[in-house]
Amino acid sequence: MKKLSSFLSYGRQTISEEDIEEVINTLRSPFLTQGPKITEFEQAIADYLGVKYAVAFCNGTAALHGACFAAGIGESDEVITTPITFAASANCVRYMGGTVVFADIHPETYNINPLEIEKKITSKTKAIIPVDFTGQPADMDAINEIAQKHNLIVIEDGAHSLGAEYKGRKVGTLADMTMFSFHPVKPITTAEGGIIVTDNDEFYHKLQLFRSHGIQKTPYSNEQGDWYYEMIELGFNYRMTDLQAALGLSQLKKIDLFLERRKEIAEIYNNLFKNVPEIIIPKQLKDTNSGWHLYMIQLDEKISRKEIFKKMRELNIGVHVHYIPVYWHPYYQNLGYKKGLCPIAENYYKRALTLPIHPSLTNDDIEGIVSSMTSLIS
Repeated sequence: MKKLSSFLSYGRQTISEEDIEEVINTLRSPFLTQGPKITEFEQAIADYLGVKYAVAFCNGTAALHGACFAAGIGESDEVITTPITFAASANCVRYMGGTVVFADIHPETYNINPLEIEKKITSKTKAIIPVDFTGQPADMDAINEIAQKHNLIVIEDGAHSLGAEYKGRKVGTLADMTMFSFHPVKPITTAEGGIIVTDNDEFYHKLQLFRSHGIQKTPYSNEQGDWYYEMIELGFNYRMTDLQAALGLSQLKKIDLFLERRKEIAEIYNNLFKNVPEIIIPKQLKDTNSGWHLYMIQLDEKISRKEIFKKMRELNIGVHVHYIPVYWHPYYQNLGYKKGLCPIAENYYKRALTLPIHPSLTNDDIEGIVSSMTSLIS
C-alpha cells in the first residue's frame, strides 16, 4: 500500500474556469448582494426541478429553519425525523421551540423507515422531516400517505439529493417543501448556501419574509413614500449573496455531468467490492436514482472500524463516518434522549464508513482506494 502524495477528501467541489469567470463578472457588477442574480438562480433551480417557487438562503441550515417557520412549528409541536443525518435536520425544529422525535431507519437503505414513523405519531405531531441520506430519496410515497392520513406537513431534507429521482420524479416535487444544500461537498456548490422549493403560495411568501428580517413592503408604502417598509415577523438575515448565486448558476449547468460521474464511481465501487464478504455495499430503494452524494459501506462487525479509519487516513485517503446518531450528541442527551432509542440506526453507525466520491476522482483513485481497503481488512 502506497501513501498518496496529497490528501484525498471524501468529497470536494469541482470548480471550472467558467465558474470563476461568472463570479468575477458579478464582482464587477453593481450588485454583490440583494441583486438580480438571486432571482435568476432561484428561477433556474425551479425550472430544473419543475416547481413553482424556490427561495434561496445563505446556507442549508437557515433554509430548514425557514421551512419550519413557514410550517408554523411551535413549542407545542412534535416533528419526526431520522437520527442518521447531520444535526441541522433536527436543530431546525429546536430553533422554533418544537420537540424532535427520532424514528429508526430501514436496515438496507439507511433512510427513515415509514413503519417507524407511524409508531411515533401522537396528537402533537405537526410535521415529518425525511432525509435523503447519501443522495438516495426516502420512501416518499409511504411517507406522504402517512402525512395525508394524519394531516402533517412534509419537509424533505434533500441536502444530498439535488437531481436524484424517485419513481420518475425529481426530488423537490415530492414534499410540501424540500431543502437543498450548496455546501462545497454537495452536488453543486455556491460555497455556502441552501434553498427551499415548494408549490405552495403561502409557504413561499413566508419563506421570503423569514429570510429577510421579517420585513416587507406594505400597502402603506405609497402613502408614506417608496422608502417605507414594515417588519411584520421576527425574521432573520438569511439572504444569499449574488456572488453565491452566480457560482450556483454556473454549477447548475453541469449538474447532470456531475451526477453521471458520481453514479459511475458508485458502480465501480460496487463491482470491486461485491465479492468482498467483509464489506456490505449500499443498496438502493426500488425505482430510485440516487444522487450518490456519499458512498457508504458497512464493515463486518469483527473488523475494527477505528483501526481501518486510522490506517486509511495514514495513507492520505479521506475516509469519514456519516453520521453519529443525532440524539447521541451531548445537547440532545441533556434534553433527555437516551442511547438505545433507535437500535437499527445505532448498529449501522457502529459499522459505517464513508469512502471518497466526487466528480474529480479518477478511476485510478478509486481502484487505489479499494485496493488499500481490501488489503487492510484481509
